[in-house]
Amino acid sequence: MKLDPNLDIAPPIKKPGLFARIRSNFLTGLVVIIPIGVTIWIVWTVIGWVDSVVLPLVPNRFQPDQYFGVNLRGIGVLFFLVFTFLIGWVAKGYFGRLFLRSAEHLVSRTPIVRTVYSGVKQIAETIFAQSETSFDKAVLVEYPRRGIWAIGFISTETKGEVADLIPSADRKLAVFVPTTPNPTSGFLLFIPATEVLNLEMSVEEAAKLVISAGLVYPNPKDPTKPANDDQPAIAAQ
Repeated sequence: MKLDPNLDIAPPIKKPGLFARIRSNFLTGLVVIIPIGVTIWIVWTVIGWVDSVVLPLVPNRFQPDQYFGVNLRGIGVLFFLVFTFLIGWVAKGYFGRLFLRSAEHLVSRTPIVRTVYSGVKQIAETIFAQSETSFDKAVLVEYPRRGIWAIGFISTETKGEVADLIPSADRKLAVFVPTTPNPTSGFLLFIPATEVLNLEMSVEEAAKLVISAGLVYPNPKDPTKPANDDQPAIAAQ
C-alpha cells in the first residue's frame, strides 16, 4: 500500500492474531514453569536419594515411621547433616586428627584403596575446603591465537620457576580459561599482566556467560553508581 507523500500518516500496526497471542502466552508460561519445575524435581529427587541411603543406617527406634506412621521425606537429610557436623567437630580435635592420620597412613599402604581415596579426597578438598583462595577477576585473553578472545579468570600471580622462565619483564598472571558449557574444565595459562583486559562484570556473571555459550550477558553497569573497588585489580590496567 502506497501512502500519499503529502500525508504524514504511518500505516496502522497490525495486531497479532488470537493464535499468535495464545502461542506467545504459552511459550512465556514454559519459560516460567520449566526452570521452577526442574529445580523442584532435582531437589526432591536428591532428597529422596539421600533418604534411601541414610535411613537404612539409622536404628529402628529413630526411624520417623515409628512416631509419625509414614517416612517423612527429608529426615534422612537431617540425619546426614547432623552426622556430618559431628564428624567435622570430632575431626578438628586432637584425638580426631590423630585418628585420621593413623587411618590415612594405613590407607596409603593399601595399593588400590589409596589411589581411590587420594583422588576422592583431592576432589572433595577442592570443592568443599574452606579457604580464601578464589578467582579474583574476570578478564579477556587472546586465546587460542592472536585476534581471538576468550574469557578467563585470574587465580593468582605467577611465582617461582614458572615466572622466572617466562621471557617477559612484566608480572605474570595465572589465568584459568574455562570451556563451554562445563566451566569446571579448561586450560591454565600463564600470561604477562599487560596482555589481559579487565572486565567490569563479576566472576559469577562471566561464568554464566561461558556456561550459556554467549546467550546470557550481564546487565550493563549503571554509570551513575560508583565503581566497585572491592575486587583487587591484579591485572595491569
